[in-house]
Amino acid sequence: MEEKIKSFLKEIKESSINNEEDAENFRLKYLSKKGVITSLFEEFKTLPPELRKSTGKALNELKQAAEQKLAEAKVIGQQPSAISHQLTDLSLPADPFTLGSRHPISIVKKQMTDIFTKIGFVVSEGPEIEDDWHNFGALNFPPNHPARDMQDTFFIESEGGVPEWLLRTHTSSVQVRVMENQKPPIRTISPGRVYRNETISARAHCQFHQVEGLYIDEGVSFADLKQTLYYFVAEMFGEKIEIRFRPSFFPFTEPSAEMDISCIICEGKGCPVCKYSGWVEILGCGMVHPNVLDNCKIDSNKYTGFAFGMGVERIAMLKFRIGDLRLFFENDMRFLSQFKSVL
Repeated sequence: MEEKIKSFLKEIKESSINNEEDAENFRLKYLSKKGVITSLFEEFKTLPPELRKSTGKALNELKQAAEQKLAEAKVIGQQPSAISHQLTDLSLPADPFTLGSRHPISIVKKQMTDIFTKIGFVVSEGPEIEDDWHNFGALNFPPNHPARDMQDTFFIESEGGVPEWLLRTHTSSVQVRVMENQKPPIRTISPGRVYRNETISARAHCQFHQVEGLYIDEGVSFADLKQTLYYFVAEMFGEKIEIRFRPSFFPFTEPSAEMDISCIICEGKGCPVCKYSGWVEILGCGMVHPNVLDNCKIDSNKYTGFAFGMGVERIAMLKFRIGDLRLFFENDMRFLSQFKSVL
C-alpha cells in the first residue's frame, strides 16, 4: 500500500492545473468521496496494526499534498494575468475620492443660527417626544380649545387612551423649558425637527425643521422684535428684500403678526411658491403672552418679551430658489450634489 501512496504522491506533484476545469477534475480524482484518497483510507482500515503507523503517516502526507496543490491552483487563478499588468499605466493619477456635500437644510439652519448668535442669542434644544403641558398647556392652549386644531398633532397613545404625549408640533416647547429653568434676561433660539399631520405637497410636509427665537427682559417692545427680524432678513437675503407685517393670531403671543418678504424666486412677478401674490410668508411672531410668562413663573408685570418662529425648509426654498419642498426629503443624489460648493 505504501508503494501505491508513493506513486500517487509523485502523480500529484507532477500534475498541472491550468483552469477551473482542471481543478475540478483534480478534486474529483483525489479528494472527492469516491476519489483515490478516500479509497486508500478505506483500505487502510484493513491493514494489520503493526503497519498502520507508517502507512497512516504516508497517507496523511498524500492528502495534505493534494489539498495544497488544489489551494495553490485557486490562488494562482485569482491573480491578475501578465497581460492585465501590461495594460495598466502605473503613471496615471489615482482615482479621486468623491466628496460628499452638506444637506441644504443643514446649510441653511447653520446660517440662520450664525445670524442670531452674532447678536447674543444662544442655542437651546429639547426632546422631540413632548408632553402636552410643554407643547400646548404652558403656551396658553387651554384643554379642548379650538386653537389646538391649528396644528394637526401626532399623539402617542398612553394608558387609559389619554393623549398625554405627542411628537412636538413646534420648538416653542423648548422655549418653555428654558423659561422654567432660567431667569430673565433670556435670549435663545431653538432649532429642531417638528411634526404635523399634514398632507405632503410642494409647500408642506408631515415633518420639517424650525428655528424659533425668544427674548425676555425688562422693557422689550414690538419695535425690538421688528428690528431683530429686519436684521435677519438683510443678513440672509440681502438688504433689497421688501418686508411687510400682517396682523395674525397665535395663542402664545399678543399682539401677533406674520411676516412676509417679496418672493425671491419670481422677484414679485408671481409663481406657484408665492401663490402668484409676489409675497411669501416666512415666519410668525409677536409679543409673548402674559399667561405664558406666568405659567413659567416669570413675573409678567416686570418682564416682557417677543417670540418668533420660522420653517427652515421655507427659507431654504427661497435661498436656493427651489420650487418643491419634497426634494429635501427624497435623498436624490442628483439634487444633493448641487450643494457641494455651498459653505
